[in-house]
Amino acid sequence: MTTPQILLAGERVALVLPDRDHLPDYHRWENDPGTILGFGTQVPQSWEARAGGWERQRANRDYPQFEVVTTDDHTPVGLTTLQIDGAVRTAEFVILMAPEARGRGLATEATALTIRWAFEYAALRMVWLKVLEPNTAGIAAYQKAGFQPAGRLRQSGYWRGQPCDELLMDATADDHLVASESV
Repeated sequence: MTTPQILLAGERVALVLPDRDHLPDYHRWENDPGTILGFGTQVPQSWEARAGGWERQRANRDYPQFEVVTTDDHTPVGLTTLQIDGAVRTAEFVILMAPEARGRGLATEATALTIRWAFEYAALRMVWLKVLEPNTAGIAAYQKAGFQPAGRLRQSGYWRGQPCDELLMDATADDHLVASESV
């Protein structure tokens, strides 16, 4: 395994460029029942759809993706994405973690690193996300990483077959700057 170029490193994880050779892993992570539940996608995605999506995403400058790897041995454990709206300098944040990497605080660190990239390198003003309200672990991770509650979309998602609300959360460049200065 070649050592990936570290774009931004934290204590336990780092952001690197995604690797096409890891596409089977990404596909497995996306089709994990916990991922399907958390994303609210309800059905697994075919290999053909995932492989086709990879090519489109890699060609889109406003869709930067980061592979999340462990800092000790560079094992891939997740992906983060910023879906940038260049007209207003904002982005939607999406994270995908390998099932075996969940529950260890790695998502919080990966989220914080991606927010840092968004504000310090991509010069974005605000990053937002949607999360299903029953996903309490996700909400806690996002809050620890710097996101704040910003709104609610009532009955817009499904959790275990039942309608549920989606929560909107955001982080602003100003908030990030204040938090960085207080450290």
